[in-house]
Amino acid sequence: MPFPRWIAAGALAVLTAIGLQAVPGETDVRAGGTLTTGEAPSSALGEKIAYNVYLPAGYGRGTARHPVLYLLHGRGDTMQAWTRVRTTLDDMIRTRRIPPVIAVMPDAPWNERGNWYVDSRHTDGRPVETALTRDLVAHVDATYRTAPIRQARLVGGYSMGGAGALRFALAHQDLFGAAAVLSPAVYTPLPPSDSSARDHGAFGHGGEKFSDEVYRELNYPALLPDLDPDLPVRLFVAVGDDEYANPDPADARHDIDFESAALYNAARRSPAISAQLRVMDGGHDWTVWAPAFEQAMAELGPGLSVTPPTGLTAPLHGTAATDWAGGVAAHADGSLTIGYAAGGPVSGQEHAGRLDAVVTRTGGWTRQFGTAADERLYGVAPLPDGGVLAAGYTKGDLDGRHAGNAADDAFVARLDASGEVRWITQFGAPEAADRLYGLAAAPDGGAYVTGYTKGALDGPNSGDKDALLARLTPDGEVSWIRQYGGPGEDKAYGIAADATTLYVTGGATAALPGTTALGGLDAWIAAYTPDGTRTWATTAGGSGDDRLNAVTVTTTGLAVATGATAGDALTVAYTAQGRQRWRHTLATPAADEGAAVTPLPGGEVAVAGYTRGRVGVQAGGADVLTLRLDAKGAQRAAAQLGTARDDAVDPFAEPNLYATTTASGQVAITGLTYGTPEGGQAPGNGDVFLTTRPS
Repeated sequence: MPFPRWIAAGALAVLTAIGLQAVPGETDVRAGGTLTTGEAPSSALGEKIAYNVYLPAGYGRGTARHPVLYLLHGRGDTMQAWTRVRTTLDDMIRTRRIPPVIAVMPDAPWNERGNWYVDSRHTDGRPVETALTRDLVAHVDATYRTAPIRQARLVGGYSMGGAGALRFALAHQDLFGAAAVLSPAVYTPLPPSDSSARDHGAFGHGGEKFSDEVYRELNYPALLPDLDPDLPVRLFVAVGDDEYANPDPADARHDIDFESAALYNAARRSPAISAQLRVMDGGHDWTVWAPAFEQAMAELGPGLSVTPPTGLTAPLHGTAATDWAGGVAAHADGSLTIGYAAGGPVSGQEHAGRLDAVVTRTGGWTRQFGTAADERLYGVAPLPDGGVLAAGYTKGDLDGRHAGNAADDAFVARLDASGEVRWITQFGAPEAADRLYGLAAAPDGGAYVTGYTKGALDGPNSGDKDALLARLTPDGEVSWIRQYGGPGEDKAYGIAADATTLYVTGGATAALPGTTALGGLDAWIAAYTPDGTRTWATTAGGSGDDRLNAVTVTTTGLAVATGATAGDALTVAYTAQGRQRWRHTLATPAADEGAAVTPLPGGEVAVAGYTRGRVGVQAGGADVLTLRLDAKGAQRAAAQLGTARDDAVDPFAEPNLYATTTASGQVAITGLTYGTPEGGQAPGNGDVFLTTRPS
């Protein structure tokens, strides 16, 4: 503990001896889980490690595996200190706030109970860190029904134990996925003059009790720069608002509340850590640590899992430069075509400059085209002859008929089954931005596209931006253009078509013609006839920010759109006459959003998007979210997958994800990832994945 050296270790032991104690070798079954003792052999120490272990209720009668908490006591304390949290664990497990866990509470008597959980280099020091992280963990995994994966291990501690928990989580990312760091005795750059960290040889060298060099090497600032973002650590830091204050004003920087805030602010800047900080009422004692432990478990416990997360598989598509996902199309022969924007050359193709459009057929060809400016793809659609349509925007002269263009122009390209570009059509208002965000193939082989324009392509612009809808013929001629807007900023993101109706979705900052504003950014859906006549429009969502990113037509004729409402994933279904048939919302405490929707047999749909919460087993950052909804909007399945970093969203928190139903009935999903796939490498700076999931 970071008390001054004049507080006796014996007094600390008395303070922590209050509460439930386990009788060595016996099991207490009075309330919920059981508490017993054990010993782990340690080759590092040449002796056994004593520990208390909490086993959840019913452990002896079951066969299930359980996550494990490793709870480290403070300086001068014993393994008995943590037994007081047994009732907290019982209550949280009984009320399903956390999964049933095993809690291991090791005794750490070495260096006069001031070992700081590190491998000491002092003459009389002991290799405590190696003993606990190697020998104890191996023994626990061999003795109890655990899961030997980092997602199933959490390390926690208070005071000196908080410093140990932090050290273990950062230095052993392969072992621990989360840490509860309570009132940590971590000091930067060096401990204050009266800290017991200087007294017991934990940070010593040879005959010297304390070495500045050793301390700096083992402290957290030295660990942060080398953390692996592909092994993310969830960190919960808590401290009391009335912890011990150093009497020397020169050491005020080392007060535990100050050091805890410094730790949090340093840790949260690491791409490998997601950190939280809580300041509690109380001092350096269990008035803080007991409620802080419960809060830590409420935050970190639900993320513990004996099953590893589902990852994205190799290979990724893209370059070492910036890349963005741009669509996926499924063909009758079982092949897939993906589109994306690449910041460099792909498969030996020529890189025109900045971002180029790239279209790739799985197991086949790749076609890269662009200008010296940016090109982005926002949709790929299959054609009956095996070819594809691709749409997006360009800042250059992509079709050879727009010399000097410097504004965003919409474009549509048609490629044949061998990947040859048959035509490119570029259009837009001169000196104004025009972008396409949605594409659907027309029955005759032409295209319907949607997006926005800041110009006047179909009468005057109604506001800042108007939603744009256009029809192209099979030869690439623009047949008609429609603008739809109100006084605010209006964008269209999704489009779908059947034989009689076009459905367009988007977001608007003010009321669109024929709709009622709900507040904030409004999600909207509109229906058009094949000649571009709008038949109805309506808003969806609530008083917060909402939008609809994509739409499809089900096998039973409903238009189903997906997006977000106030931070939750929203999916809504409408009849051809504009009546809402059903609505589904998926909500976690974090951000969730639908980005793509594709039809399944029997009127069902598959939704793909992203979540920063927990739907299944969290991989890290934003994960890919998948939903299966039946014909009435009831949820049949939900899952998440991804890498340790952000997937399916761009740096602006915008979804970058597309999905389609394959010929075999599976769901193909492509999107942006900043992580590393299973069994492969990441080119870097954002790459494009393609995965196929069961429907």
